[in-house]
Amino acid sequence: MCYDAQRDEAHTKVFREHQQDVGLLLAIQPLAAFDKTVHRFRGKFSQAKEFDGKKVPFFENRLYKLSSDFGRSPVAALSCLSACERKSFIFLRKELPVRLANIMKEIHLLPDNLLKMPSVGIVNKMYATSFEDILQFEKVEVNEATLDTFCQTLVKIRNRHKDIVETMAQGVLELKESHEVDVQTENNIQYFLDRFLMSRISIRMLINQHTLLFGNELNGHSTHVGSIDPSCDVISVVKDAYEKARLLCDQYYLASPELIVKKHNEYERCSEIRIVYVPSHLFHMLFELFKNSMRAVMEHHSDSSDYPPIEVIVSRGKEDICVKMSDRGGGIPRSQMDHLFKYMYSTAPRPTTTDPLAVPLAGYGYGLPVSRLYARYFHGDLVLQSCDGYGTDAIVYLKALSNEANELLPIFNKTSSKFYRTQVSNSDWSSQCGGGMATRQLRMSNFQGYKLPQGMEVRQC
Repeated sequence: MCYDAQRDEAHTKVFREHQQDVGLLLAIQPLAAFDKTVHRFRGKFSQAKEFDGKKVPFFENRLYKLSSDFGRSPVAALSCLSACERKSFIFLRKELPVRLANIMKEIHLLPDNLLKMPSVGIVNKMYATSFEDILQFEKVEVNEATLDTFCQTLVKIRNRHKDIVETMAQGVLELKESHEVDVQTENNIQYFLDRFLMSRISIRMLINQHTLLFGNELNGHSTHVGSIDPSCDVISVVKDAYEKARLLCDQYYLASPELIVKKHNEYERCSEIRIVYVPSHLFHMLFELFKNSMRAVMEHHSDSSDYPPIEVIVSRGKEDICVKMSDRGGGIPRSQMDHLFKYMYSTAPRPTTTDPLAVPLAGYGYGLPVSRLYARYFHGDLVLQSCDGYGTDAIVYLKALSNEANELLPIFNKTSSKFYRTQVSNSDWSSQCGGGMATRQLRMSNFQGYKLPQGMEVRQC
């Protein structure tokens, strides 16, 4: 491949426009830094990474490298309600390569033993193929035929990545079955999966929004704008998630705890609590929490025929909408609390790579961690508080103001790349209790400084 000056200038123009999209960009490098980056890579040849004995074009052209060096452009939930097809196409053909390229670079920073796992190789190739598919629209003329083809390509990419979470989880399982996993490797995997899955949620959200609005798909809800409900009834989603979880509980335990719902609306006179949100995301979080609570209640009160109900309080405040779920399932020991959001920890039986009847993601330990990512995606959160011997409270925080519900995205920079190379330091506390306190303090400081905190059972929304 020889250097093409005209193509390089075209790349420069594309990224200048991408940087200047009003209302869609946040935290992108200034133009001077961008020009410096373009100059640094101008005229350089791309590299082909070798994986599993085959050449895989992860760096097939300079645009990939440029994409990798620029931050993503977080969008607000509210802005998704007013996009036209042409504007959405122009944004996505620039934004999707950036998001794909960033996470592909992080994949290559994973431990070598994990990169050698067959399932991780499949994930790598999926991302490379999808990246190439999007690049085809880099400079094409915007017309009806292009828009139709683009929409079809997005559907193809979404279908290709449908099981990518299970595939990546399988890769981690392959590593655990074939190698000893030390603390350093486990920390790297935890850090990566938080970022990988958050990136995956964001990419799927953008693709779903475009295909539902401008494709031939029907979302089945006349009030929805794509996958977003501009007037999502929170209590209705709570009840829906409860009924679905109750069905599973009845099938397994032949009984289930009842639901008590209370609401408190401090700032609106209407009785309903509504929000601009993605109902499928909220359902996913609540369904996971209901399953956990029901299982705890049924097993903790297995000698009784009278099961205490699960109580849910939905409260609207000035900044947040809080959904608090309380059960009397015996609680969780404090020593286990820090493990609940780890991907390599699960209370369900650990699946094996040779079991063809295994339920997707069951036992992988992805239920709570991914539910928390869904909550944090639009700057909410999911926290657990437990009273050992009594029960557990789970609180889902959602942004009450739609203009504050912006995407929370991982940023690939020197700080993130350094994390994969930093060795775990020796404990500076006299016991594990002290070390746990230090870990919690570190996580809190990381979240306050924006960095995605380190640390699905249901199919991805």
